[in-house]
Amino acid sequence: MQFENTASFAREQDEKDPLCGYRNRFYIPMINGQECIYFTGNSLGLQPKKTQDYVLNELEDWANFGVEGHFHGRKPWLSYHELFPEKIAKIVGALPEEVVVMNQLTINLHLLLTTFYRPDDQRYKIICEARAFPSDQYALESQVRLHGYNPADAIIEVAPREGEHHLRTEDIISTITTHGHQTAVVMFGGLNYYSGQVFDMQAIAAAAREIGAFVGFDLAHAAGNVPLHLHDWGADFACWCSYKYLNSGPGGVAGAFIHQRHIADIDLPRLAGWWGHDKATRFLMEKGFRAIPSAEGWQVSNAPVLSMAAHLASVDIFDEAGIDALVHKGRLLSGYLMYLLDAVNARFATPVIEIITPRAAAERGCQVSMLMLQRGKEIFESLTQQGVLSDWREPNVIRVAPVPLYNSFTDVYRFGQIISSVLDN
Repeated sequence: MQFENTASFAREQDEKDPLCGYRNRFYIPMINGQECIYFTGNSLGLQPKKTQDYVLNELEDWANFGVEGHFHGRKPWLSYHELFPEKIAKIVGALPEEVVVMNQLTINLHLLLTTFYRPDDQRYKIICEARAFPSDQYALESQVRLHGYNPADAIIEVAPREGEHHLRTEDIISTITTHGHQTAVVMFGGLNYYSGQVFDMQAIAAAAREIGAFVGFDLAHAAGNVPLHLHDWGADFACWCSYKYLNSGPGGVAGAFIHQRHIADIDLPRLAGWWGHDKATRFLMEKGFRAIPSAEGWQVSNAPVLSMAAHLASVDIFDEAGIDALVHKGRLLSGYLMYLLDAVNARFATPVIEIITPRAAAERGCQVSMLMLQRGKEIFESLTQQGVLSDWREPNVIRVAPVPLYNSFTDVYRFGQIISSVLDN
């Protein structure tokens, strides 16, 4: 697309946008008496207007049926989690039996590592990205220590080259190959939370399989944002949250993926719980765990229905809009944002913003990370005062993410005007 730095261009794109009507299905926060420019869906997605109805329905069924809501509610709670696999599978590129909605992201990561990180004297290392989100760092450190290894030796981090902000795929592959005979798990985020870089998950998965290691991904910033094909890529496992691009509310229920080649192996080690037990005999309450031969076999506890109701309200919108259309628009919005930021920089003798998110569409999603070369925190606070909700990351990065379900080209254009004005002042 040939971008233009004009309000008329932005309006024209919005008028042609087949997804434009979805904005009206979300509540937009107000600042200074008008709708803000909400560019922090990469941290917490906005609330769909139908969420209240979805949750209220379950509260009403609880009031009317009590415990019988498990069987006689409008969406019986006993099988509530079964409403998700067909729809979630489309978002992450999986078979329905490979996905399950459960728990929280880091809990799911620990459950999956219990199965897939089984170190021995030969294979004990985990290869991951440097500056992964702290939850992943802490989870990997604790898993390594639980097995009696030193994180300084067992965790191999791949960092960008000196003076660069992105990981080169060849450096990731080279690291995997170098440590191949000692590597138990390769574990990467699908998208780096700080830079916004989307990793070549297909290449990473292939390299891990080549050396005989398991491979997993944390898709917190990728699910609902970028194209995913977990089954076809051959990933062994993955997990994600639902409160960012999936708009399911603060601390919303999370999801997990286990590849088809593993799900029927009921003898795989795992931390077992009642809800992962064979459905046909679950209520016999007998000893001896027998795993459901699907991703459901990794469930520990029964469904948190109220949280799942909020999740379902958003997932239904995704199912209607289609992930391919959302990915396409998201990349157009972030591309337009980069174009406008380049125009802002061009007005100054020396650049004031360095875009550290990759320019190539295949290497980014909605998020654009701006490395502020001067007055970063001051500019961030001024943007908030001007009605822009963005995200600050130490030491000097402002993250902005125009989300295709509820953001528009006009939002992006207005942001360009506002940050230009802020920098002038």
